[in-house]
Amino acid sequence: MSIQRHSLILFFSLCVVLVASHDKKKNVGVTYDGRSLVVHGKRELLFSGSIHYPRSTPDMWPKILNKAKHGGINLIQTYVFWNIHEPVQGKFNFEGNYDLVKFIKLIHEMGMYATLRIGPFIEAEWNFGGFPYWLKEVSNITFRSDNAPFKYHMKKFTKMIIKKMKDEKLFASQGGPIILAQIENEYNSIQLAYKELGTRYVQWAGNMAAGTKTGVPWVMCKQKDAPDPVINTCNGRNCGDTFTGPNRPNKPSLWTENWTAQYRVFGDPPSQRAAEDLAFSVARFFSKNGTLANYYMYHGGTNFGRTSSSFVTTRYYDEAPLDEFGMQKDPKWGHLRDLHAALRLCKKPLLWGSTSVEKLGDEQEARIYQKPGSHVCAAFLCNNATRTPAIVTFRGKEYYLPQHSISILPDCKTVVYNTQNVVSQHNARNFRKSKNANKDRKWVMSREVIPTIGDCHVKEQGPMELFNQTKDTSDYLWYTTRVDLDDNELPMRPDILPVLQVHNLGHGMHAFVNGKYIGSGHGNNIEKSFTFRKAIRLRSGTNHIQLLGLTVGLPDSGVYLEHRMAGVRAVYIQGLNTGTLDLSNNGWGHKVGVEGEKLHVYTQGGSHRVEWTDYKEGSGQPLTWYKTYFDEPEGDSPVALNLSSMGKGFAYVNGHNIGRYWLSYLSPLGKPSQSEYHIPRAYLKPTDNLLVLFEEEEGNPNKVMVMTANRDTICSVVSEYHSAHVQSWERQDSHIRAVVDDTKPKAHLKCANHKKIIRVDFASFGDPIGVCGNFTIGTCNSPSAKKVVEQHCLGKTSCAIPIERESLDKGDEDACPKVYKILAVQVRCAHHSN
Repeated sequence: MSIQRHSLILFFSLCVVLVASHDKKKNVGVTYDGRSLVVHGKRELLFSGSIHYPRSTPDMWPKILNKAKHGGINLIQTYVFWNIHEPVQGKFNFEGNYDLVKFIKLIHEMGMYATLRIGPFIEAEWNFGGFPYWLKEVSNITFRSDNAPFKYHMKKFTKMIIKKMKDEKLFASQGGPIILAQIENEYNSIQLAYKELGTRYVQWAGNMAAGTKTGVPWVMCKQKDAPDPVINTCNGRNCGDTFTGPNRPNKPSLWTENWTAQYRVFGDPPSQRAAEDLAFSVARFFSKNGTLANYYMYHGGTNFGRTSSSFVTTRYYDEAPLDEFGMQKDPKWGHLRDLHAALRLCKKPLLWGSTSVEKLGDEQEARIYQKPGSHVCAAFLCNNATRTPAIVTFRGKEYYLPQHSISILPDCKTVVYNTQNVVSQHNARNFRKSKNANKDRKWVMSREVIPTIGDCHVKEQGPMELFNQTKDTSDYLWYTTRVDLDDNELPMRPDILPVLQVHNLGHGMHAFVNGKYIGSGHGNNIEKSFTFRKAIRLRSGTNHIQLLGLTVGLPDSGVYLEHRMAGVRAVYIQGLNTGTLDLSNNGWGHKVGVEGEKLHVYTQGGSHRVEWTDYKEGSGQPLTWYKTYFDEPEGDSPVALNLSSMGKGFAYVNGHNIGRYWLSYLSPLGKPSQSEYHIPRAYLKPTDNLLVLFEEEEGNPNKVMVMTANRDTICSVVSEYHSAHVQSWERQDSHIRAVVDDTKPKAHLKCANHKKIIRVDFASFGDPIGVCGNFTIGTCNSPSAKKVVEQHCLGKTSCAIPIERESLDKGDEDACPKVYKILAVQVRCAHHSN
């Protein structure tokens, strides 16, 4: 009997193991239904952030990803950048900043998922939209259409990347982190231009991707006719209201790009998007059946070298939750972290509940998720009025809804978060001049030689198109010609000068006559072409016209990308005694790049190939190289180069091109679009760091400063009507319960990197105005507020100040008893007291 019983137990145990093994195998990978992605057999709420590996350095990746994870992100999205991986056809580079496999593995180690946007067209404000330049020169090619040469190369690259991921077992179906992949990118915006070739192409691309058998779903963003089983997704600022939904009921609503601000081009003012508006958009999307939202960008980073597209600044999406340097930008980072926590409290009803909508007012509504026959319930109370708050009644209880806000109730009763009420801290970024890096610096200079037509090997009757000559190896192309004039052709009167007129297709140009600089011109991001006009002095005999045409990145979007043009188009000299002289077919010499680039004067070895002379204030001229050495800045804060005293050019540190600078191009606010340029710590040595600037216009290198960046100024702005911090609540057995004794609002402050609060710069309880770094007292204020804040916070890494009149007023006469009061606090964090 015991033997039989033992055998029976063994039999059933084996069955259980076999069933478990079968289920485990069955659940590996990613599928989807009409509600969400299903990862390893489970529905998921996914909070995603775009972080691009080549826009930061490998030593920065762990910290950036870790901050994203602590911000509530569980999915990292990245493009794959074809032109950096295959800059020369058949020759691949996956090293350093371009180590895609290392980046994906690091995401996995952090316990997060990954979305791989292979494209291979990506746009991304990236040079040529991610296409390598050699692709343009393939015979009979038309990008992004039903064109055999393009499809051959696109498929070849896509399959190579997929194989690379499969070989490393990085797809979720293999146990890796990649749960989603993307083919193409926002093709709907150009599809009509290609007519039937476009329709056929998008079907081919989707089917080609689906046929690679990755074991994870594919998406096409902004592609209404995405072929099954590819999921069409939304890009934009407000997909909760603008997305018409997936093109099949069995596909989930996914948001692949929620723009956290706006990328900037040279000439732009600062780009802004409030944390409150961003949070509203995400809460709105999840309240309307969304289960994945991606922040584009979560960390923008830096467009090193020549990687940015036309006119795009070196700094990318600095207004993201993590700024260019990887520091938390609050309140955006913190407010979104709290939003993710609130939505996670709603996970069960969001993923398994039935939905309904209840009208609460003219512009107010409740969107409800409830699992029938259970207490599982979540509600989103929406006030869509953009200017006026509202009081609504929901299930017998009154709720105050600020304007343009959503309150999240994970149990359909308790408000744990409101998109308009920011209870997380704020901060302000500071740049501090480094003592180590700016001492005992000496600048030397070396001027570029201005070539004549005799120095140029490529000659043609007229000026040649710029892109086809430089082949994306340089921003620069020299155009040179000569013209012989006699005294009878030159103006007789001294007050009349001839005028050089140049029609240029873009992006910019520096003009010289007989080796002397006469001026510059440029287009802009909207209208790249321009006309340059300048009075010039000509001499009797031979005159040399020398034009340095330049680009600021290749285009990244639009139809027929392979046919774009730039450079000098036509040249005239007006005002001669014989009339206007057309030099457009005068015979032109062309020379790619500037000599310093070819000699690598920005490297330690190459810098010895030219002669350097001491720089003296005011002695700089256009097209000059400047060189100096500096020591590594103290501490471990991010490093930046302040180039406010320069004009336009490139900056190099120890041979690394840290990007284009352009200070002379002012925004409508009268300021440069970017003044500080990121120097990754990985590029630096303890001493003798080589800094080289190539200045195209004029500048004063003596005023260039090496800075360190910090966000040690932290603030809190919390009112009496704010709800408690979302971390005050937890879900237990389908109920929401408080995990703290006091659920009244508090002002929370926390220094980064184990620093302590050393000073309270501002504290006002009343109606203060302003933003972090620039607060002022309003019409009423409690005199005791600052002292109370100091008692709670000084000398601590973090503190919490209760928003209570009895403690903050401390017996003072209440100057505004009938209004909700706000506590605004600004403190300084540091490792030491000085």
